[in-house]
Amino acid sequence: MIHAIFFDFNGVIIDDERIHLKAYREVLNGEGLDFSDKDYFACLGMDDIAFVQAAYARARKTVTEEKRRELIDREHTLHRQLISEDLPVSPGVVTFVKAAARRYALGLVSMAERSEIEHVLKLASLDECFSVVVSAEPGLKHKPAPDSYRRALDLLNEARRANRKLPLLASECLVIEDAPPGILAGRAAGMRTLGVTNTVSAEALRAAGAEVVTPNLADWNTAAVHHLFD
Repeated sequence: MIHAIFFDFNGVIIDDERIHLKAYREVLNGEGLDFSDKDYFACLGMDDIAFVQAAYARARKTVTEEKRRELIDREHTLHRQLISEDLPVSPGVVTFVKAAARRYALGLVSMAERSEIEHVLKLASLDECFSVVVSAEPGLKHKPAPDSYRRALDLLNEARRANRKLPLLASECLVIEDAPPGILAGRAAGMRTLGVTNTVSAEALRAAGAEVVTPNLADWNTAAVHHLFD
């Protein structure tokens, strides 16, 4: 039985993968680096540091830590500008998350930086819904490694033990992801998986092992989660 739901962020809570693509293309093209759609989608699941490093590696160039940080900050600024007038968070997703928070423990597991996550959650009025947030941090392997989902479960169980509740098993957790690396990470952590086709095709998500695939979360409710995964 499912007792916790772990949501990915980019592409699930906020449908912004193509916005990030646009922002990174502008930033990297300004540095003389070619950057195609294929390059972006090949790097889904990476944190910003690994993403910029991969862009320079493709160009057979090196980048300093200071320059890398500068490029990431520029992309974050541009991304915030692009979502400021039209936040790409569906009202149906907000409704589903808030309903799920009344029945399940919720976590957010992302390779985005914490400041970017908190910015969007506040804009979408979802900042009180997640009891656990795992974001990019030094030493945490990015998806498809299972480390981020294992970290989320560890944090959730620490809180449960503090409240004198039994810890949850990985199999009692549902992962909601929009890309194959996230599905692979959830499966490797021993969790159930739901794929959302905001970013890639249903076939790609199923090939990665998604148990259920849906076009969006707007039509979902807690009864659907119970019916399909319990």
